[in-house]
Amino acid sequence: MEHPAYTLSGLCTVGGIIGYSRKGSLPSLVAGLTFGTIYGYSGYLLHKNADWGLELALGASSFLLATGLARSIPTKFKKPLPLVLTVLGGLGSAYYLKKYNEFYPLF
Repeated sequence: MEHPAYTLSGLCTVGGIIGYSRKGSLPSLVAGLTFGTIYGYSGYLLHKNADWGLELALGASSFLLATGLARSIPTKFKKPLPLVLTVLGGLGSAYYLKKYNEFYPLF
């Protein structure tokens, strides 16, 4: 269950670094490193079967989905970067919501 968190950690970190190196965008670097760190820590917690790992991964995925949608809607989903953020956030949210529902039945 920690593998998606580690994958999203790497993707967010690399994406932030690429955004900074190509455009000089400090917000991209900070956001990429922040999301990368949060996903990495949640992956570590999930690997150790510790408390709050699943919730942290679900929260980060939901926030990534929300930021992707906030950037995609004004551009009518035509720019690739906001679309990628939306897709990654959506996939992460769906996966971790499914896992959360397996452990703590909501539906």
